[in-house]
Formats: sequence, C-alpha cells, structure tokens
Amino acid sequence: MLEIVQEKYGEIARGERSGCGCGSKESVAAAIGYSKEELELAGSGNLGLGCGNPLALAEIKPGMTVLDLGSGAGFDAFLAWQRVGPGGRVIGVDMTDDMLTRARENAANLGASNVEFRKGHIENLPIEDGAVDFIISNCVLNLSPDKPAVFREMQRVLKPGGSFAVSDIVLLAELPEQIANDVNAYVGCISGASPMNDYLRFALQAGLTDLSSPQITAGTALAGTLLPQGCCSEGSEFHGPASAIASIKLHGRKPQ
Repeated sequence: MLEIVQEKYGEIARGERSGCGCGSKESVAAAIGYSKEELELAGSGNLGLGCGNPLALAEIKPGMTVLDLGSGAGFDAFLAWQRVGPGGRVIGVDMTDDMLTRARENAANLGASNVEFRKGHIENLPIEDGAVDFIISNCVLNLSPDKPAVFREMQRVLKPGGSFAVSDIVLLAELPEQIANDVNAYVGCISGASPMNDYLRFALQAGLTDLSSPQITAGTALAGTLLPQGCCSEGSEFHGPASAIASIKLHGRKPQ
C-alpha cells in the first residue's frame, strides 16, 4: 500500500492529481485552520493536503530544531522555519522523490537555507538519536501501516523533554468494508486510520507522555476537506463515513 501512496503523492507533487479535498488548495488549507498570512508565507508549499494545522497550538520557539514528518512540498516546514528563526533548524522527511524535489525548490525560492529535506520513511527516520526539540506532522501518521514504529521513532529522535504536535485522522467507529478497502480512501487519509484508543495507546507504549488533545473535529464538519474527490456529493459512497472519523491534534513529549 505504501507504494501506491508514494505513486499518488508523486502525482500530486507533479500537478497531475489534486489533493484530498473538494475545493481549491487555498480553501482546503483555510478550512483546516491556516491563516491567510500562513498561506502567503508558505506559497507553493501548499498543495491542499492535510487535516489540520499542527502548528496552531504548538509552542515552537526561536533556536529550536524542528522535524516535520511527511513534509510534502514543505508547507508546515516553512511555517516552522519562520518560528525557529535564523538560529534554528527545520528538517523535513518524506518518502516521495517528486515531493522532495518540489520542497527543495520551494526552500531555495524562499531563501530558507536552514531548512533541509531528507528522503526516508517515518517508521525508520534518517535522524540521529535525541537530535530534535519538536516534531510536527499533518495527516501522515494515519498512512503508515506500522504506527507503533512511528511513535517509537518519534521518541528516539526527540531530545529529553522534547515535544510533538501532530494533526491526524482517527476512527470513531468501524468503516464500511467498501471504504476500508478502497485505495482512494487510503490515499485520502481515511481507511488507514486507527481507532482513537489504539492511536493513543501506541504513543504511550512508545514512552511518550503528557498526552493531550486540544482539538477534536468531527469528520462531518470537514467532509469537504478530508474525503476524496467526489465526497461533496450527497450520493457519494464517501459521504456517509465522515461520521466515523475525526481530525485530532495530539500533543505530548519525551520525558526528561
């Protein structure tokens, strides 16, 4: 399934395919919590992907080293770059070559010399132990077939006392079989999601603590941004399952 995700996101990076939502890139980003100023700053890093703004309630400070899991074209990485300032550093990790190419081009255009993008999988990060102060991610962990490994990697690369803030999709109820097995629903960040209880358990078992969810949004409230193309139609097979998902922000940290 990861190969299919990689292929589809490569198509998005090349402009051959649109993101998950049913509107423009700008309208999708605005609907999930990004301000006009953030959209202007990130520019072409916005591809209309994601399920929330992980930086909205994140305490990213100047001088920090920030890691963006599944960094895509660099949207959230560039917003983090603005916060860490010239004394900080941002590292994006993505598995798709076309996304990495586009992100690096965007970084060069912005003059973001302290932002770098590395190729890798979030289950096996190309990052040294205890190297980062803060981790962000936007609707990417749910795509992983091994979420416990992702949380273990987050724990490994965080410095003692380091924190994370992710936006993601979780299940509130079981999905209908035809949706759970649909590749478009998987790429659209739905059918790969875990039940909320399992999601939290994975983080705790990895040794991450002080978990909190400052925002939980029902899928029905974001049906036009979270579901695959065609979801806006009342007759679409994807319209009903919105009630079985939620977009959450999850915060936590690695113990000292």
